[in-house]
Amino acid sequence: MDQVSVGLLGFGTVGSGVVHLLLQEQEQLGERAGCPIHLEKVLVRDKEKLRKIKLDDDRFTVDASDVLDNPNIDIVIEVMGGIEETRQHIHRALRNKKHVITANKDLMAVYGSELLEAASDNGCDLYYEASVAGGIPILRSLTDGLAADRIQKMMGIVNGTTNYILSKMNREPVTYEEVLKEAQALGFAEADPTSDVEGLDAARKMVILSHLAYSVPVNLEDVSIEGITEVAQKDILYSKKLGYAIKLIGIAELDNQMIDISVQPTLLPERHPLASVENEYNAVYVYGESVGETMFYGPGAGELPTAIAVVSDLISVVKNMYHGTCGDHIFLPRREKICKPDEAIKTQYFIRLHLKDEPGAFSKMTDLFKKQGVSLEKLIQEPLDDHQSAEVAIITHETNKKMFEETYHLLKDLDVIEDIKSYYRVEGMK
Repeated sequence: MDQVSVGLLGFGTVGSGVVHLLLQEQEQLGERAGCPIHLEKVLVRDKEKLRKIKLDDDRFTVDASDVLDNPNIDIVIEVMGGIEETRQHIHRALRNKKHVITANKDLMAVYGSELLEAASDNGCDLYYEASVAGGIPILRSLTDGLAADRIQKMMGIVNGTTNYILSKMNREPVTYEEVLKEAQALGFAEADPTSDVEGLDAARKMVILSHLAYSVPVNLEDVSIEGITEVAQKDILYSKKLGYAIKLIGIAELDNQMIDISVQPTLLPERHPLASVENEYNAVYVYGESVGETMFYGPGAGELPTAIAVVSDLISVVKNMYHGTCGDHIFLPRREKICKPDEAIKTQYFIRLHLKDEPGAFSKMTDLFKKQGVSLEKLIQEPLDDHQSAEVAIITHETNKKMFEETYHLLKDLDVIEDIKSYYRVEGMK
């Protein structure tokens, strides 16, 4: 091949990073890919907008056809975001036998299987490393580096906004609302942070990871999702006293051919590697049957880290074109999806509650746990300022989700319990 031509859909933060690498590292990229890479067209909404990276005017277009139907373009890079319109663009590119690289986690979580099948049918590549954890090569590691192993479980901090907020709350006596405002001012959180703080962003990434690790056609509806908006300073304080840190953790586990995927605030032992991942950084902890425990750590977002993932995919596609193996690397789900029932989901739990300060109250509470078959591993009890109740923080031994939730509802109705303030999953003890 004398040259490979690329069309870019979108010229925002990530798109600017991609163009920067294509222009500044042109010689090195050509050497690694095996031939020169030429940027042919860039789709934008406004050609007149001032941009920090200068390109010739004739490279810009506001018409997607100039990229998707352009016979000179071999590879389309999608960094425009969105779902429905973008889905149509990618289908159109694949029908025109153009290989596709995307950084769009929302799209791949919702329509990933459909688009991968379309790519396979058209003999095209579809790469999406940048859709999860920015500059961390976790997807490539699952499909290549750990391909010979059986992945038993994955736990990940895959959202930088929530990790920044919880890290700050762990270091300083500040509320969730206070840190959110600061994160927005610093650009770590969007003006509308719902997708991040409610766990949706992390859930979409766990869908993508689960699809690759387990070859199961999972979707967003299969994920149990809880965000961080209700995490209080008291939760963090008692977690510390018990020897834990609270993180928003995505968990995916395949056990006896049954899959369980969740995103929720989770207590991790302070010695666990994920507990030390701070601020906007991401990390994915992988339990392999043969390799044991490995962790992938790095910046989860940002212009250049994400752009590096995109351009690395680009180099892979160009190499596949040279060897005539495009479409051979498409990873389609091959296993039947069987979701774990609640009674098969086993873990420990943290629960914080207010107990009336009266004779026999503590015994009533512990007797209920005992009757339900839920044993207690750790417990802290401290008086509240009103001197008529006490705050109790508990770590249970391992139990199943169904049994714990039954216990929780019985506790709520117990006459000596004033209020149950919070409860979270506890992980990382195995």
